[in-house]
Order: sequence, then structure tokens, then C-alpha cells
Amino acid sequence: MRISVAGRWCTSVSVDTRTLQPGALFVALKGPNHDGHDFVAAAFEKGAAAAVVERPVEAPGPLHVVPDALAWLQQKAAEERSRWGGLVAGITGSAGKTTTKEALAAVLSVRLRTGKTQGNFNNHIGVPLTILNLPDDAEAAAVEIGMNHAGEIRHLCTIARPQIGVVTNVGTAHIENLGSIEAIAAAKRELVESLPPDGAAVLNGDDPRVRAMAEVFPGRKVFYGSSSLVPSEAPHVRASNVAYLSEGVKFDVPDVGSFFCPLAGRAGLMCSLAVLAVARCLGWDLGECKEAVARLQTAPMRLERIERNGMVIWNDCYNSNPEAAMMMLDLLAESPAARRIAVLGEMLELGPWSEPLHREVGRHAAARGLDWLVCVRGAARWMQEEAAAAGMPAERAVFFDDPAEAGSFVRSLARAGDVLLFKGSRGVRMEKALEAMLG
Repeated sequence: MRISVAGRWCTSVSVDTRTLQPGALFVALKGPNHDGHDFVAAAFEKGAAAAVVERPVEAPGPLHVVPDALAWLQQKAAEERSRWGGLVAGITGSAGKTTTKEALAAVLSVRLRTGKTQGNFNNHIGVPLTILNLPDDAEAAAVEIGMNHAGEIRHLCTIARPQIGVVTNVGTAHIENLGSIEAIAAAKRELVESLPPDGAAVLNGDDPRVRAMAEVFPGRKVFYGSSSLVPSEAPHVRASNVAYLSEGVKFDVPDVGSFFCPLAGRAGLMCSLAVLAVARCLGWDLGECKEAVARLQTAPMRLERIERNGMVIWNDCYNSNPEAAMMMLDLLAESPAARRIAVLGEMLELGPWSEPLHREVGRHAAARGLDWLVCVRGAARWMQEEAAAAGMPAERAVFFDDPAEAGSFVRSLARAGDVLLFKGSRGVRMEKALEAMLG
């Protein structure tokens, strides 16, 4: 979107000089580690058209001084969203938000010029930036909406004003901040509660906590999933004849036909069903979405499939929580392989639930019959201990404090025919283990 600030037309909005494009508006935000006011001059050197600041600074370009730069950014985004008036589909959930957002943008693009959240920029800064950086010709937007605390999603919805809300699941991510799975469900439900009466809630019918969100919304509800909890008749989208393949997942939708999604495992299935449910909300013929679903791509370090030296490697390093980790262990266990090796990092933000949840993942790894479990850093030691206690040979459940050391160990272990999984919370940097393994 083009916006006018300090007498200049700006073609985009940025808070980071590293990615700022010529013609952008630079907003100087103060964070815990950096103060954007220190980079205003650098922003103009890179071609910024203007800057929003909280205090005057020496700069070779026009400044717009405001009391609170973040509040200004959010208010400006809300104003531009109202002026624009296009379709916004908001996506939230404990896992799968970014993959679902990417898939939804691809499917909406079948008929509509569509913008989307870049990466996983889904917070109090990322959502307003998403709105302000939509293409000038955008007719729709797929907006990822995240949260760490109660009330955040409700506030972000006042900015993005979604007409369609997609909830992927409710899990234990952020339980440290929210205190219980019920509180997490209530926080995710804020998206549904924020929808307009003529909007639509697209809900994972396989997840009882998500399904229950329908009770608080008087508007249109569309469930998706593969269990008997999901009605098979329209407008709901229920998968049948599901086949998980090494190259993706095949499934049928009643009265529509067969689909193929190149995103693997149950995550790929649920992502596909979610975006098809949105298409159904819009009254589209799902058949015209088949090609878009068949071309879906993963975001970096999310469900990324790598083939190297006769091995298949699942790179899911971007983040982790117990439910997502166990889903990926299921994918690993169901993959044709000579041996199956899971390299799992510590899961953060679990608070007092950290030990029991890490142990649950360890038990799950043992129950799925994996050949090796390599655990990395901190609380992941509980995964290793529990896997061994649950029957995995103790010498095949190992622990490393450093991800690079873990990767070097896996490099000496892995051979052609193996399938490997790398996954962990963002703060563990499990990509370092993968890099060391690949050499």
C-alpha cells in the first residue's frame, strides 16, 4: 500500500534497515536490544522516503514525530485496513500457522490477487506491517496471527479485521505464559470471537477444543478434518481414503474428487483441508483448487524434505512444541526407511510442564519404534531418559548439550537408506545440527 507521511508518498513500511527497500517509510521502534532511532540516518542512506520517530534526530530526510511509534504503526495499519476493504483471512493455532498461511495464500490466488504475512511475522509488529505492506492491487490477504499472552489476538484482530478465521489446533505452546491448555484455547478463541456476524469460522473439527469454538460464534461455521467428528456434507470438508506417501499425501473429498498435496504427513493433510474449507466458505468450486494444492510449498525449515546421499531428511527446525513434535515423529515412523533417526531439540516456553511434556515426547518416540533418538540441550535430557525407560535401547537414546555436536554425531551415524528428522524450538537453533550433519 502507498501511504503519505511527512509530505512524502511511501511505497512500503519497514522497521529494519537490513531489509528496507528504497521508497519505504522507516518506523523507529524501541526494542529490548536496539533503538530504531539509532538507525534513522542509515534508513535514509538506503533510500527511505521518510521516518516516524518519537524524538527529533539528525537525519537527511523528513521526520514525522509521534508520542509512541508502535501505537502509531498499529493505528495507521488499522486505518489503512478500513480504507482498503479487501478480504482478510486470519490464521491462528498452536502449530501449523505459517504453513497454513502459505497454503491459503496460494489457494486464494487462484481467483484473487493475494498478499500475505511474510515469514512468521505474526505479532504486534508483524500484523500491522503485513497490512501496510500489502500490494497495491491486493484483493485478499492471508494474515498469520500469533500470541504469547491472553488478549493479544483480540487486539491484533482490531487491526486486521479478518472476515474469515482459521484455527488449526490447540496445543501446549506458550503454556508457560498462559498456565493451562484451557487458557490457551480461550486465547486462540479470540480470533473466532472477533469475527463479524457475517464472517466465517473455519475450525479443525478433529480437535475437540477447536471444535468447541463454534459455540461462541453465531455466524457461519465450517469444520475440516478426517475424523467422524467432521460432517461429510457441505459446507464442511472431510477427507476420506487418506494415503500418506513419501512424496506427500493423497485424499478424497466427497462430491469433489481426489487431491494430492506435496506437504507430507498429517500436517500436509490438515493444511490442505483448512484451505479447501476457506475456498468453500467463499463459494468456490473445490475442483478448481486441485492444481494449487498440488503445487503447495513449505516455508523454510518447516516440513522441508531434503534428499542427500541416499538419505531423506525432514528439516522441521524452525520451532517445536509437544504436539508438533509427536506429529513429526509419526511421520518419521511411517516413512519407508532402513533406519529412522530423530534429532529433537529442547522445547521452550513450557514452564513447570516442561519435564512431563518432554517425557511424553520421549515415550512417544520409543512407542513408535524409532532406531535412534538424539536429544539436544537442556530439558531434552528428559526425552532421552524417558525413551530409554520406555524400552528404547539406552545406547540409542543419546543427549548432547550443543546442536553442532549432535549433528556431527549424526553425520558419523547416518547412512544411505536412513530417514532423519531435525526439530526443536527456535531458541535451540537446530539448523546448526542439520548443518553439521550435512557437512
